[in-house]
Amino acid sequence: MTRAVDVTAAGDYARRLSRRDLLAAAAAAGLAGGMTAAALPQRPAEAQSALSPDQALERLMTGNARYVNGGLTAFNADLAILKQGTAEKQEPFASVLSCADSRVPVEIAFDQSIGHVFVCRVAGNVGTPEIIGSLEYGAAVLGTPLIVVLGHGRCGAVSAAIANKAVPGQISSLFPHLRPAVQRAGSNLEAAIKANATIQAELLRTSSPVLAGLAKEGKLKIVAAYYELTTGRVSLL
Repeated sequence: MTRAVDVTAAGDYARRLSRRDLLAAAAAAGLAGGMTAAALPQRPAEAQSALSPDQALERLMTGNARYVNGGLTAFNADLAILKQGTAEKQEPFASVLSCADSRVPVEIAFDQSIGHVFVCRVAGNVGTPEIIGSLEYGAAVLGTPLIVVLGHGRCGAVSAAIANKAVPGQISSLFPHLRPAVQRAGSNLEAAIKANATIQAELLRTSSPVLAGLAKEGKLKIVAAYYELTTGRVSLL
């Protein structure tokens, strides 16, 4: 029951957003690295990246294999990109919804350089309206053909949701988003973490007309994945 309420709220929020709304909001808020309204991309989203959704996923997973095997290549590219002065624009080929956990270094884990991955981070990697709006921006404006919802081992947010004890401040605001996974997996932490990533990916597919439309046209793929803290390996769910 809780999930239905959350999905409806997120869907209502998403339905209020059009491509024009996204562009206007980005111009006003100075998103995408401080671009002005004149500099915002006006061409179709598919022109931003030449990669298909499957090619984008393959590039991320190949980068993760380099990370696991100790063959990182992105750091040298970072220095080159900084020297080129590319602060005026971004053209990422993938978006990643990750937990805020400091042990999950998204760009490093996928061995990707500056400007390659549009990362949204929040404890529990949950699809709040703000997160959904950000991912819509990545897909509809920046043209990312892939969204990965990345859960990870020993997630403290999911563990707290399982315990369901009193917590300070607004930490408990995360619990309604995580409760469907706990209801599905019970007290098994790893199972609940993986269930949460899968549920949040499905939430993105169903609650956002923007993302659903792009997915239906074959321009966007949304997948769930799991990051192992001990090995650094990412597995698709």
